[in-house]
Amino acid sequence: TGVSRKIATLQKGRTFMSLEGVRFVPYKETLDLLSVQEAMKICEDVYRMHAAGTVQWSDPSSWKLNAEAPYHNHWHVKGVLLKDIPTTGVRLYNYYDDGVRNTVGQLECARYIILTDPMTGHSKAIVEEHWSYAIRSAAAAILPLKWLGPKKPKVLGLVGIGTMGINCLACLRTMYEFEKIVCTSRRPETREVFADKWSTELGIPVEPLDSIEAVVREADIGIGGTTSTEIIAREEWVRPGSTYISLARREMDPAGWSSFDKVVIDGWDVNLVTKEFNTMLEKGQFSREQLHGEICDVVTQRVKGRESEDERILIHTTGLVSQDVAICHYIYEKAKQRDIGIVLPPTDAR
Repeated sequence: TGVSRKIATLQKGRTFMSLEGVRFVPYKETLDLLSVQEAMKICEDVYRMHAAGTVQWSDPSSWKLNAEAPYHNHWHVKGVLLKDIPTTGVRLYNYYDDGVRNTVGQLECARYIILTDPMTGHSKAIVEEHWSYAIRSAAAAILPLKWLGPKKPKVLGLVGIGTMGINCLACLRTMYEFEKIVCTSRRPETREVFADKWSTELGIPVEPLDSIEAVVREADIGIGGTTSTEIIAREEWVRPGSTYISLARREMDPAGWSSFDKVVIDGWDVNLVTKEFNTMLEKGQFSREQLHGEICDVVTQRVKGRESEDERILIHTTGLVSQDVAICHYIYEKAKQRDIGIVLPPTDAR
């Protein structure tokens, strides 16, 4: 057939190698293939890879397609090579946002990571990353508290109690036993339901508060995990000895960054591609000289972590696709061992 002749032409002049089928790992399967502790361990490993210089970003590091009305459709694409594994991976992320309905973080949006073998270029897996992305986003931000958090925090403050807040709580429970949690959200009813559920499950007081300021002022560890594009918290609300975690955008007022004793971010270059970070730099509110270090520097002790009980520390993350790819590679290897997922027919199947 014509198809057979084309395959023969492509294979002419090279040693024939039978291809494996690409393994598709759907969302529901990933839930049993990755624990919170495993996600945190992989995030730490990847921070060490960054410190060792064995991570290669795509160029450009991020590619976007924003289709305006009447489509309101958005594509984000990122890629990376992890030499220590080794694997290459590309994340494909698509969502709808018309200003009223936004599918970011919902199962109806598209989230996939495609993995290939960098030694052969052969495709290995397609992993649906709803769970892995959600827990990675929390784990990568919570992990640095091992070096930057207060020694014995008593009060956790959650600004935002959606998926991000819940996953941060899951990560924090592997590290701390809090005496109390304070929380807030846009709607009183959601924070009240959250407080009732988690006070029962954790056996400690969980208090819903009416304002972000009240939550931040009371917290030893504060987490800003909303979907808002507005300024959420202010530096003067963070009390001595506390650490505040800002999960992207402007969870902490850019005007106050320089007033913290230490500011640590997941990566200077990855933050440079965000509008909010660039605007802060252009306004002269913060500079690289004022940055204490990147998280990989803290993890590998190139720079010091918390040095006193009174330090006020800001941790800001925008997300490293290197961690997403590493986690999905781990899920793929585990799925392969357990023969989980759907193996697609190989490209050279006859």
